[in-house]
Amino acid sequence: MHDDTDVFLTCFFNIATIFLVVVYSIVMRTETGYKVKKIPAEKIRINKSTLVVLAVSTAVFVALFFWARSGSVSHAQGDEYVEYEKAVVKSVMSDNVETDPSSDNASRGEQSLICEVQTGQYKGEELLTANYVGPLYGVPVSEGDHVILTISTHSTGEHNATVYEFNRIPAVICIIVVFFIVVVLVGGMTGFKSIVGLVFTIICLFMILIPMLIKGAPTLPATFLMCVYISLVSFTVLGGVHRKSISAFTGTVCGTAFAMLFSLASQALTRIDGLRLTDVEPLLQMRQTGLPIGLRGLLTAGIIISSLGAVMDVAMSISSSLEEVHQANPALGAKDLFLSGLNIGRDIVGTMTNTLILAFLGSGFTLIIYLHSLGLSFYQLYSSAYASIEIISGISCSIGMILTIPLTAAIASALIKKTAASASGNK
Repeated sequence: MHDDTDVFLTCFFNIATIFLVVVYSIVMRTETGYKVKKIPAEKIRINKSTLVVLAVSTAVFVALFFWARSGSVSHAQGDEYVEYEKAVVKSVMSDNVETDPSSDNASRGEQSLICEVQTGQYKGEELLTANYVGPLYGVPVSEGDHVILTISTHSTGEHNATVYEFNRIPAVICIIVVFFIVVVLVGGMTGFKSIVGLVFTIICLFMILIPMLIKGAPTLPATFLMCVYISLVSFTVLGGVHRKSISAFTGTVCGTAFAMLFSLASQALTRIDGLRLTDVEPLLQMRQTGLPIGLRGLLTAGIIISSLGAVMDVAMSISSSLEEVHQANPALGAKDLFLSGLNIGRDIVGTMTNTLILAFLGSGFTLIIYLHSLGLSFYQLYSSAYASIEIISGISCSIGMILTIPLTAAIASALIKKTAASASGNK
């Protein structure tokens, strides 16, 4: 476990990266390329507004971070405890792992290993380690493989180890690095800024929102406001304080709000809430022992977070497209721009709706296959909590995304014509 100082330094580094990216784009970006030229007064004003927004956002981030993590309960370590540490397999003493045809040729058996611990209080020590392998847990390992050990220390000081899992962290890091490289190669500076926004989003969810919910913050307001905050920072990093990003941000807030409201209405109609989620039972047990987390709002909170990415994507697509339309034909009125936004949005609706619905179905594909294999009746299946939750989640996200199109088109067309008229009046 990292201590709070290390976590804060990580968060501060990512926020500093946001500032560096924005400052770089402000100084270098011009309409003809990335060369330093004389910047118009209007652009300087926009850039100052961008820095102000990011400065305030950073102050809010730091305040929320410390508040969310203040008063956290530290788990005291007793005489007997368990640790998870890295290790490398030095040798395989015995191995009776075989393939099991009845389990789709999965491995099953046990290995006896000598592993050298690489981290923690037992670093450098070689331990006799058991590796239990089955269809649903564990993988066979060989000499030189890196693993994660479960080391149990007893009150007598004795300790023993078993293989928890193959160490997948380096592979996961490589996968993430490949993703970052592809995004930057294809998207350039915009791609790099989108990665910064993604890292910022993950930090906000894991380092701020979840600790806030565990402390007892109201689930729906906290989740919705955090998503508003994330979208504000993300759009500011991507495009600065510009009418395009303002339109996209406003459309995102409205679309996410509609997804939330539709979810709440649907839950009221179906008489279902977060307490019927399949994996909520451990949290319910923790709440019964004193954890003040709100559980009923978790279903809608998940829908808000799930819809945010799609809503932001659609809002920016509509806003950017209308900017291009206006640049190509400045004579178009607000109504014509709005209709153009609707036409563009109709092409987005089909593919994005499929994307959201298929994402929800894919996440529960294994359970869907299992339910189908049971041969459940129509009433039994579609009256179940699982079916209702999946339907509500998929449709609520889709409704929010679809309504984002006309809302963003209306906001963007009005802002474009208003600022264009103001610019003409100042000349």
